[in-house]
Order: sequence, then C-alpha cells, then structure tokens
Amino acid sequence: MHYLTGLHDVVLAVPTPTATPGGGGSHGGGAGPVLRTVIVVGVVGAVLLAWFLLRGYRGQGGQD
Repeated sequence: MHYLTGLHDVVLAVPTPTATPGGGGSHGGGAGPVLRTVIVVGVVGAVLLAWFLLRGYRGQGGQD
C-alpha cells in the first residue's frame, strides 16, 4: 500500500507520518487530512458547477 502514501503526498501535499523518537509512532493526525480533502473537493466542485452553469450564457450578451 505504499503507492497510496505517495499519491496522498502529491494530491494533498500532506507529509507522511514518521516514527517519533519516543517510539510511539502513532499517526495522531486527527481529521486534518480528511477535512483538507473535503475542502479541496468542494472548491473544485464549485468551480466546475459555476463553469457548467455559466457556459450557456456565453455569446448571448447584447441581444435584447
């Protein structure tokens, strides 16, 4: 499953968790990566929706 870690780093720019010197090695990231993914997908979806809705108005200006 190493390929998923690499994809995660590229798409979300989130560093992979590394082992701590104390030996715990737990992730402890919480909802940060999930929230970042939700925000990115929401913004991209809003841009695509705006483009889809506004593309029908192209070339119709000034025809009263």
